Amino acid sequence: MSLFPARKIIFDLDGTLIDSAPDLHAATNHTLRHIGRDTVTLDQVRHMVGYGALRLIQLGLEATGDGNEYTPEELRPVFLDYYSNNITAHTRLFDGALDMLQHFRDTGIDLGICTNKPILLTEPILENLGIIDLFGAVSGGDSFDFKKPDPRHILETASKMPGEGPIVMVGDSRPDIEAAKAAGVPAIAVSFGYSQTPVKDLQPDRIIDSLTELPGLIKRA
Repeated sequence: MSLFPARKIIFDLDGTLIDSAPDLHAATNHTLRHIGRDTVTLDQVRHMVGYGALRLIQLGLEATGDGNEYTPEELRPVFLDYYSNNITAHTRLFDGALDMLQHFRDTGIDLGICTNKPILLTEPILENLGIIDLFGAVSGGDSFDFKKPDPRHILETASKMPGEGPIVMVGDSRPDIEAAKAAGVPAIAVSFGYSQTPVKDLQPDRIIDSLTELPGLIKRA
């Protein structure tokens, strides 16, 4: 099996490195309780995590009553206030993530984060989980005037990382894979993330079932 040469690996965050769905689920239900609604299950929201707070709120509204009684925009501050104060109450790294990241750092491959999550939410998560210092660049969905699936999100993140050389993108859903393809970089997809679409249908270059598989697929260029 051929290996992907890389000097830079760029990771998506939610559903790729971290399981953040429980805390986003809790924030969604807090928002629904705030307006006297019933709650939703974790399974109902898990595959919408990558689409942001507004989509989670909209999903909750549609699942629990008249979706037009409230707007996601007016409830967004309620959601974000709760989420920002409980941002890693239950969020955890996926199994093997820390050892994998440290392996690549020790190998001399630079690491970056490219997520559609706002940067003011992204950085506290990385800090709380003790991994922010492993990354040479971290960009959120509001770091530029564009975000995934726009390929510039990946390319601009890479440009902020030290060194030069080939890039590999690791993600879990359509925006990650489409952005990587448009940027002309290999896309490795995890099978355990939050994608609405089966990842095999997105046709990434490789699919892994565990982050422990990644060191066996990438070599330093």
